Amino acid sequence: LALRGDLRGDPSFREVLRRVREACLGAYAHQDVPFERLVEEVSPRRSLTHTPLFQVMFALQNTPQGLVSFSRADAPREDAAAGELWLSAAEFDGAESHSLTAKFDLTLSMLEMRDGLEATLEYSTDLFERATVERILRHYVCLLEGVAADVGGRLSELRLMDELEESQLLRVWNDTARDYVRGRTAVQLFEEQAAKTPEAAAVVCGARLLSYGELNEQANRLAHYLSACGVASETIVAVMLDRSPELVVALLGILKAGGAYLPLDATHPSERLSYMIRDAGAKVLLTDERLREKAPAEPVLQVVCLDTAATLLAGQSRENVESRAEEDNLAYVIYTSGSTGRPKGVSIPHRGLSNLIYWHQQTYEVKPEHRATLLAGVGFDASVWELWPYITAGASVYIPDDEVRGVPHKLQQWLKEEEITICFLPTPVTESMLMLKWPREIALRSLLTGGDQLVRRPSASLGFEVINHYGPTEATVVATAEPVSPHDENGTLPPIGRPIANTQVYILDRHLRPVPAGIAGELYIAGDGLARGYLNRPELTAERFLPDPFGAAGGRLYRTGDRARFLGDGRIEYLGRVDHQVKVRGFRIELGEIEAALTAHTQVAEAVVIAREDEAGDKRLVAYLVAGVVDDGSIVATA
Repeated sequence: LALRGDLRGDPSFREVLRRVREACLGAYAHQDVPFERLVEEVSPRRSLTHTPLFQVMFALQNTPQGLVSFSRADAPREDAAAGELWLSAAEFDGAESHSLTAKFDLTLSMLEMRDGLEATLEYSTDLFERATVERILRHYVCLLEGVAADVGGRLSELRLMDELEESQLLRVWNDTARDYVRGRTAVQLFEEQAAKTPEAAAVVCGARLLSYGELNEQANRLAHYLSACGVASETIVAVMLDRSPELVVALLGILKAGGAYLPLDATHPSERLSYMIRDAGAKVLLTDERLREKAPAEPVLQVVCLDTAATLLAGQSRENVESRAEEDNLAYVIYTSGSTGRPKGVSIPHRGLSNLIYWHQQTYEVKPEHRATLLAGVGFDASVWELWPYITAGASVYIPDDEVRGVPHKLQQWLKEEEITICFLPTPVTESMLMLKWPREIALRSLLTGGDQLVRRPSASLGFEVINHYGPTEATVVATAEPVSPHDENGTLPPIGRPIANTQVYILDRHLRPVPAGIAGELYIAGDGLARGYLNRPELTAERFLPDPFGAAGGRLYRTGDRARFLGDGRIEYLGRVDHQVKVRGFRIELGEIEAALTAHTQVAEAVVIAREDEAGDKRLVAYLVAGVVDDGSIVATA
C-alpha cells in the first residue's frame, strides 16, 4: 500500500498520528486493488532509475514478540503460541542472510521488541554512502526522542540533531575568526605600498604602464579636486569608464577623497543609468569625452571628463589627502537586478572590502612580483576583487582589450605572453578555458572562478590550480572558496567550499533552524563581509538582512535565496535557487525586472517569465509568455 503523509499546517505529532491512522484505514479498505492498477491510474513519469509513486518504504513489524525463536535444541525459550500455531524466527548465518539488492532507495524496517524498537535501514549504495545512512539513523533516533518527550509538539519544533552535531554546523565549521588590522582602509594600505615601491608597475594596459608612484599622484590630484567639489564621507560619485588605467585612477581618487564609487556600465540603457544615478543621489560623474554622449542628462549631475580635464587636474596637489573614511563608511555601491523591475543598490562599507583584501592576500600569498588581471566589467562586483587585493600588496594588474578577453584561445595566449600568475575568470569563461590544451610551461599558478555553478573539472595535467568561489554582491564578492579537484567525487559537481575569513555560512530551514549535513536548505551568510543593506530600500533590507540568532548580539544574517547543503566534511554544495532568479553569464537577473520591461510596452497587457531548472539544478532556460492587445482590440498570446 502506497500511503501519502499529510504534514500541512505544521501539525503536532499527535495530529500526524491521527492523519496517518485515517490514511491507513482508508487504504486498507482498498487493499485488494492491484498496485499496477494504481500506477496506471496515477500515470507518473516513468524512469528506470527508481520505482513509481514512492522511493522510500517504512515497515513496522508489530507481531506480538512472545512469538520468538526456539533454541538449537528445539526447546522453546519462551511461550510462542498463537492459538494452535507455533512460530519461530530463524537466524541465517553467512552471506545468504544479507540482501545484496536494495528494492527501493531507502527501506526502514522496525521491529517491536519488549524493551524497545529494533531498526534496520536498507539503502541503495548507488545513491547513499554508509556515513550518510548512519547520520540518517542518528537523526531519526533524535527525532523519536523529541516525540517521546513532547508528543504534542509541532513538527517544526522537533530536533534532528543533538547539541554536539549542531555545534559542529554552527561553530566548528564556522570557526573562521582571523585577526587583521581593523580600521585600515584600502586607501591606507595602497598609500603604504606606494611609498615602499613607487617605481614598481601598478597597472599595465597594452603599452601603457602606471607605476605605483604615478598612480598615487594622479589619484591624489583627482581626490583634491573632488574634495573641492564637495565630495566627502558618504558622498557617492558615479564612474563610467572602460577598463583602463584611468578607471583605476578614478576609483582610487574617489576613495582618497573619502567618497564611495558607483560603477556604471556604458552598455546599459540610458534610462537604467539615469535611475541608478538618481537613486544613489550621485552629484558627480567621472567619465571621458568618448563616453560622455552616453551619460544621462541629469540636471544636478556634474560631469567630469578625465581626459579633457587633464590640465585642470594637473594643477591640483599631488600630496596624499588626509584620510577621511573609516571602516563603517561607504566604499562602493553596485546595482543588481530587482524583482520589482527596478535595480537595487547594494551598499558595501570599507570593513567588508578590508576583510576581502586581507583574506585574499593571505590565502593566495599575494606578493609584489605577482601579475594579476582585470577582466570583469566595471559594473560586475568581481572587478572589486580583481583590483584592490593586488594594488594594496604591490602586485601588478594587467588589463587586456575586449577582443582578447572575449576569445578563449586569444585570452590563453595573452595570459602566457604577459606571464600572468593569478587570474579571475567568470564561470562560463573558465569552463571554456578548461577545454583548451594548456602548455606545461606557463607562469599562471592560480585560476580563480565564480559567479555561476561550475560543472567542469580541470585536467590533472594542468600546471595551475583552479579555485571555485561563491558569494553574492551583498557579501562583498566572496563568501566561500574551494580548490577544485580534478577527480569527480561521488558524481557531485565541484563544491563551493568553506566560508572565508571572518565569515559564517548557515544552511537553514524555513523556520531559520539549522539543517543537518546532507540536507538541503537555504544558505545564509553572516560576518564582516556583509553589506549595510540596499540603498534607500529599508523594507527590502529588513526582508533580506535578518538578526543573527547564532552569533554575537547585533549581528546580522543575509538571506541569499540560494539552496545548498553541507557535505559530511563541512564543505558546501550549491543546489540552485529557492526563487525565480536566474544567472546569465554570472549576472543575477530577476525575472520580475524582465516582466516589468515587457509590460511597459503599450501593446502588452501582461507578461509572465518562466524559468525551468536544467540538469545541473540552475534555472537557465527562460521562456516568455506575453499577452498583448492588437489594433482591433483582441487579445493575443505569444510564447
